[in-house]
Amino acid sequence: MIAFSCCLHVHADGWEHLSVIERFCYDCHDGVTQKGDLNLEALQQEKLIEHTDAWEKVVDKLNSRQMPPMGKERPDEAIYQQVTGDLTTRLDAFAEDHPNPGRTQSFRRLTRVEYQYAIEDLLGLEIDGKALLPEDQASHGFDNVTVGSLSPTLLNRYITASRSISRLAVGASPLAAGGETYRVPADITQESQVAGLPVGTRGGTLIRHHFTHDAVYEFRIRLARDRNEEIEGLNATYQLDLLMDDLLVRRFKVAPPKIRMDYESVDRNLVVRVPVMAGLHEVGVTFVDHSDALLERKRRPYAVAFNMHRHPRLSPAIYQVSINGPYDIQGTGQTPSRQKIFSSYPTVEGEIESCAESILGRLMQRAYRRPVTHEDFIQPMAFFQQRNQEAGFEAGIESALSAILVSPDFLFKLELDPPNLPPATVYRLSGIELASRISYMLWSSLPDDALLEAAMKGSLRDPDGLEQQIRRMLRDPRSHRLASNFANQWLYLRNLDSLTPDVRLFPDFDRNLRQALRRETELFFESILREDRSVLDLLQCDYTYLNERLATHYGITGVHGSHFRRVPLKPEMHRGGLLRHGSVLSVTSYATRTSPVIRGHWVLENLLGVSTPPPPPDVPALEEASVDASLPVRARLAQHRADAACARCHDVMDPVGFALENFDAVGRWRQVEHGQVIDASGGLPDGNVFIGVAGLETALLERPELFVRTLVSKLLTFALGRGVEFTDAPAIRKIVQASEKDKFRMSAVILSIVQSLPFQSRKTNP
Repeated sequence: MIAFSCCLHVHADGWEHLSVIERFCYDCHDGVTQKGDLNLEALQQEKLIEHTDAWEKVVDKLNSRQMPPMGKERPDEAIYQQVTGDLTTRLDAFAEDHPNPGRTQSFRRLTRVEYQYAIEDLLGLEIDGKALLPEDQASHGFDNVTVGSLSPTLLNRYITASRSISRLAVGASPLAAGGETYRVPADITQESQVAGLPVGTRGGTLIRHHFTHDAVYEFRIRLARDRNEEIEGLNATYQLDLLMDDLLVRRFKVAPPKIRMDYESVDRNLVVRVPVMAGLHEVGVTFVDHSDALLERKRRPYAVAFNMHRHPRLSPAIYQVSINGPYDIQGTGQTPSRQKIFSSYPTVEGEIESCAESILGRLMQRAYRRPVTHEDFIQPMAFFQQRNQEAGFEAGIESALSAILVSPDFLFKLELDPPNLPPATVYRLSGIELASRISYMLWSSLPDDALLEAAMKGSLRDPDGLEQQIRRMLRDPRSHRLASNFANQWLYLRNLDSLTPDVRLFPDFDRNLRQALRRETELFFESILREDRSVLDLLQCDYTYLNERLATHYGITGVHGSHFRRVPLKPEMHRGGLLRHGSVLSVTSYATRTSPVIRGHWVLENLLGVSTPPPPPDVPALEEASVDASLPVRARLAQHRADAACARCHDVMDPVGFALENFDAVGRWRQVEHGQVIDASGGLPDGNVFIGVAGLETALLERPELFVRTLVSKLLTFALGRGVEFTDAPAIRKIVQASEKDKFRMSAVILSIVQSLPFQSRKTNP
């Protein structure tokens, strides 16, 4: 076995027979000091096989140029490349001879996002996963890692959800008239057109509601009140439209009450019952726009300064919409769900059982993501037979469907070791297991029929067949879920929901803007995916997606309306890649100010894969009260950085974050803070120094493999549902090298991940 002591000497550059490790690393990592519990002096005398984990950590630190630390003597770039190249060559050769794909959990429960998408794809039914299931806890940055258990409480939630979903999908069980209320958040400003509602309307809400039957439904509208329970903005007569799929259902007149303060009488008039066909419909409630409202918008009506205790109501707004029913049921209708479920129907008594088996078998194959067995039919058919005798064929299918939706084969992604394999044996996943991994990575949902068929035929084992499926799935509209699920978690976009900037400092910030910030980044990520652009375009790009609200926030003119559109950018707009997105800049700030520390940590962790240690327990936080608040943030942090214990981490993070200081805490461009010109000079751990976001982007693109490696690590974590380990490092390097041949196109990155050892294989328990 090769020892490292023979590979760390440089012979061609004047360092003859002098160990690079000895010269640059022994000050901190010799047998006496051993900082970070790393003794390189001892490791150089050991065999590679015994310490691959330690040497992978060394490679990681050298690649990011974190070691030797700034202020110490550091080798030149040629030495860095020579040493890391030699180390990775030997580590990769060892990994090739000793493959180790790691091990995912055998049972991983669907997250509530995956559950929601699986129901949509299986039954053609849109559900609200947040309303049905609790939030999943994140680990390693993603919520699909710590989902191995199913508590009794959570099981009860799944049982309740399965009954509700099966009744909505089939519609066979008699339903008592009920209702659902949709409330518009108080910080939604309703002074402009809502996306999806007709031009010439103002405010309101657009609701996607599933109507269970062909029947009569009641719509009740309630207007927003102020603290005195008076309808806000009701200073004239307005027209309020109830729309169904863009068609006018009823136009109401909304006027001040005839009896002073009798505001309940206004709402009592906003009720109507109408017949509706079963299925998913878009219900719109909105006001006809008035010219006076158009004039008011010139005063920036979304500014909270007009109404400090609540976002402004210059004219009436919708508080909530209730949809009640069904009444006078006429039938179940032809909904997308019923079309997916009832692929056949018995015509005579003798066909009932066989027809039920045909329907349930097809549903189970999709739901369980594999061919079904005789044992799979036992429980669902028992539910079917009992309910069929009581209430008929459709009720029986409904009952059986609820049993399928609580089956472990549906709720869990199962990867069981083949029998009789010795411990710690590497084996390839079956085609069915591989199909499931692919679909949950790209679609956050179960495989479709085409992917399952390819898996059962064995064509996923053929490189051309596998690539054909990957490209097909990336073209499918469902691939947008890679943005809404993966990118939302990777980029911390979910944190926007809890983002609450100080209203006194940022009076323009409302939920409309919060939603727009998220949508810009999602659409941008989707465009890289859909157009198969280089993933490096995520860092630097000459376009983005804006609507009027977000463009106004950014100070960009010429963008009108609530719909998002692609906008070409000029340098003076200061927008472009992810580092310029208000979403990222906002979630990495405090409520009152920017945070170079958080922003620097975000860039290092999410774009460069550089981990920073948590602060020592005895290090105090930056006390805002003890620092002059009129100073720029850089000056405020200087006192904190003066502490040697603090400087150890802050010297790495802060210079990165300082480069983003031209963006305020809600992502707006600025050049002055507290009357002083902003100093946006910064640097990276490799010693590269620059000024501003443009300089940071250029520095990141000078060594693109670092960003691609980090993106691959994040995608691999998301795809496998486990944290990346040191044994994955050779596979990650191989993925980066393979995708580089195709200019780091998104499809090349994803295809290389799917073809990798950790994705395609698994290891039995030791």
